Amino acid sequence: MASDGDRGISDSIQPSKNVTKQLSGSEKELEKKKEKLQAAVFLTAVTGIAATLGFGTTVIAARRQDPKYFQEGVSGTKAMTETGASLALRALSWGTLYAVTGCGILCYGLWKFSGASNAEEFKIAMGSMLPRISKNDPPQSRTEFEGLTDLLTYISEDWGNEKAKECK
Repeated sequence: MASDGDRGISDSIQPSKNVTKQLSGSEKELEKKKEKLQAAVFLTAVTGIAATLGFGTTVIAARRQDPKYFQEGVSGTKAMTETGASLALRALSWGTLYAVTGCGILCYGLWKFSGASNAEEFKIAMGSMLPRISKNDPPQSRTEFEGLTDLLTYISEDWGNEKAKECK
């Protein structure tokens, strides 16, 4: 049999309801961070795979097109001071540097121009500056096409009808 004193000790060991709610709140934050990390890893993996496949496909096409000059570009000759592969790698490095720097400066400039201090304020600022996209529910026009030709024909006919309506 447990005495009243034992019950008091066991009650004090159990966490209160407020502490449990705080833990669930931090668990939600941990879950959100985990989800964001998984999304970042997924997008990085997809980007890496796409870049590798694209570069590999280009190299294979160049090798098939002219194997003799491709081999000279890889190994180099006495007349060339730099191999084609090292020249391409240097160009890729500079291009990557310019692209990342330019995109970073553009994003930073937009962030500062908006006057936002966090992502939520930036979202609100951009939402107020950019035009609203109207809801199209239910769709007012066709949404299914048999192929690219059908889509382009529909777009060109629709564009012509819009011009005719504006002229009237």
